[in-house]
Amino acid sequence: MTMADYRSPWRDQELDLFRDSLLRFIEREVTPNEQRWRAQKHVDRDFWRLAGEAGFLCTDIPEAYGGMGADFRYEVVLSEELTKANSTSWGRAVHSILANYIARHGTEDQKQRYLPAMARGEMIGAIAMTEPAAGSDLQSIQTRAIKDGDDYVITGSKTFITNGYSADLVGLVCKTDPSLRAKGMSIILVETKDLPGFAVGKLLNKMGMKGQEAAELFFDGARVPQSQLLGTEEGKGFFQLMADLPYERTMIMVRAQAAIEAALEMTITHCRDRELFSQKLIEMQNTRFKLAEVKTIATIGRVFLDHCIAQLHAGDLDAVTAAIGKLWLANMQNEVVAECLQLFGGYGYIMESPIADAYVDARVQTIYGGSNEVMKEVIARSL
Repeated sequence: MTMADYRSPWRDQELDLFRDSLLRFIEREVTPNEQRWRAQKHVDRDFWRLAGEAGFLCTDIPEAYGGMGADFRYEVVLSEELTKANSTSWGRAVHSILANYIARHGTEDQKQRYLPAMARGEMIGAIAMTEPAAGSDLQSIQTRAIKDGDDYVITGSKTFITNGYSADLVGLVCKTDPSLRAKGMSIILVETKDLPGFAVGKLLNKMGMKGQEAAELFFDGARVPQSQLLGTEEGKGFFQLMADLPYERTMIMVRAQAAIEAALEMTITHCRDRELFSQKLIEMQNTRFKLAEVKTIATIGRVFLDHCIAQLHAGDLDAVTAAIGKLWLANMQNEVVAECLQLFGGYGYIMESPIADAYVDARVQTIYGGSNEVMKEVIARSL
């Protein structure tokens, strides 16, 4: 049985119809543009609107706020199929995470104002956490938003921000009380268009995921109304972030598992076609044993991921289980893709090869969403 024959227990007929529609959309609108997006380091703005019109944005946001009114499983399908199509340029996952922050923690006015526009692709969302001197240790961020009259005055900088170059709406993680650590953090919804004191730096030249924009953001006395605070109470930012981390880390798991399965399938195909010493590569014992190991990892990973998806869908996925999944699957993705690339030989080292893209794209998976070292600390605290 191949991985393609396996059917996850959370799948149903409606999801299959959604997947079929998505596959046609990817074939028509994504695959022909992926290499161009990688070269220009960002996705075309018109594509976001096209995706919104097709119903592939904010699928798990309620219909009352412009979303599809579906659930997390639809976001899973999007990530799975985009990854298997070797497309990592479109930063829709971060966009979806910001939409979920607003849906879960925002005021009614914020939901009505932003979610429909995000679902249509008219507003592109980003989340600004990382700073030049603060990554996984979010409590050490220095960007501050200080009250002045009816506004917050924002000063600081962010880096490695996915969608930062194009974002119309930034969920800015900052200190509204710089004297405190976690309890001094808030999230402020910053509309970037024509905002004095706000600037976007250069698009960063990354090792992989080259089409998914990553930019520096600068705030120098930028003023936004206090009504832009996410929710109604200051100092809740850290807890809002922690509450949604299982969602984010499951999305990383989904991409890791999909990449593992895609690498396995493309390597099996290559080894069946490639001849070495007058025999097919797949007929050699070393090749067969390596692929057997990869299939074992893929099978175990899929079962555990399905468990996490079912728990998240039911609202029961805890932070420790999400950390375990993110740690293991991100590590396995890097290990598997490296093993598969080896079986491609010199062809695997050429960037026109999908396995080469998969290799460089995999590296960041152990870094973002909380580094894997942080995942170990989260898990260790539960012992």
